[in-house]
Amino acid sequence: MDSTIEMKNDTLAPAKRNGAVKITFVLVISLFFLWALTGNLIPVLIPHLRKACQLNDFQSAFIDSAYWVSYFFFALPAAWVMRKWSYKTGIITGLLIAAAGALLFFPAAEMRSFGLFLFALFLVAAGMTFLETAANPYITVMGPKETSVQRLNFAQAFNGLGAFVAAFFLSKVILSGKEYSPEQLSAMSPDALNNYLLSEARSVQAPYLAIAGVLLVVALVFRLVHFPKVQEEHGSGFSLNLRVFRHTHFRWGVIAQFAYVGAQVCISSFFIRYAGFSAGMPEMEATTFLGMLLLCFMVGRYAGTFLMQRTSPRLLLLAYSVACVLLLAYCVLQGGLAGVYFLLLVEFFMSIMFPTIFSMAIKDLGNETKTGSAFLVMSIVGGALVPLGLGAVAYYYNVQLAYAVPLVCFAVVAYYAWRHALPAPATELPSS
Repeated sequence: MDSTIEMKNDTLAPAKRNGAVKITFVLVISLFFLWALTGNLIPVLIPHLRKACQLNDFQSAFIDSAYWVSYFFFALPAAWVMRKWSYKTGIITGLLIAAAGALLFFPAAEMRSFGLFLFALFLVAAGMTFLETAANPYITVMGPKETSVQRLNFAQAFNGLGAFVAAFFLSKVILSGKEYSPEQLSAMSPDALNNYLLSEARSVQAPYLAIAGVLLVVALVFRLVHFPKVQEEHGSGFSLNLRVFRHTHFRWGVIAQFAYVGAQVCISSFFIRYAGFSAGMPEMEATTFLGMLLLCFMVGRYAGTFLMQRTSPRLLLLAYSVACVLLLAYCVLQGGLAGVYFLLLVEFFMSIMFPTIFSMAIKDLGNETKTGSAFLVMSIVGGALVPLGLGAVAYYYNVQLAYAVPLVCFAVVAYYAWRHALPAPATELPSS
């Protein structure tokens, strides 16, 4: 049904069609805000559920894994839905799945079940996978190919706004600021300890119920709005076609995106733990700095969009990734309060990386664009796997040394920008 509606929109007069495109553009941009809102609550959930469910650093890293591994499993189904029906159908499906996951936070908190929390996060991320698989390529094909990178960076800037709202406002609702030592916890009576842990767990209920409500309202709006058909070449079917990897710039783009997302998740997810260990910062103060961290990310997106009008996206990606490597070297070797501030700068410089890598990787893929987009979204699984490495280093050594893990990831991004970011003649792979 959606495909029929979209075809009808093509018969509109140019003025009406332009208006429809603008409305659709605004609605799709709202999706960037929404998935940032859910994804950037993870840095708050890690220390929060670490308390409420009594976890260690390695166990708490599975909070990241439960969220980001969903991208690996649902990217191809999302692409299949869009290929068979439409971008619009994929977006509505994602919003409904994410809303179901957000609603599960209520019973998870009542039961204080870490397993159910992880499943709820998995479902929320499954919905966000549909949104990302649809929104990123849709933005790139809504206008001239020459400005696709700048257009996607502009849209992704609203991702930074969602991250800022999550850190500065929702985090204050979830985190209580109550921090007890192991000795204080062991001195509590069983009833007092249970009441404390239950109150900590329940603080996530209201924010996630509100998120579920917003997702459902947005899904209804998308259902009522007609999408204009975009100019894109593709067939009627969808398959897991590995031949897209014959493009060197795409192949290395997937590797770079895996590394980048892993680094991004590490930087923010363990930031509160890093600030506490390296600079002796209390939880609530570190949460304020987390808000500043994600504000730097948002500012970096807008600044990057501006700079890309005057310089090559590839050269900017190279310069920014090298800057991240150098800043993280200080954070690992010296740390302290200066290390915390340097992490703010890392967040600024890494802000352009996801949309820039994404846009360059799918450039000139033609009718393989949706397949390539699905594989790039699958590479977000780096956010599930790389933090486990950081969590293991933090558990066996310390969280400051563990930030060497994202340092290595940014070195991979720098290599991609230096050697493989530009489209080249495709290298044929064996047929499968």
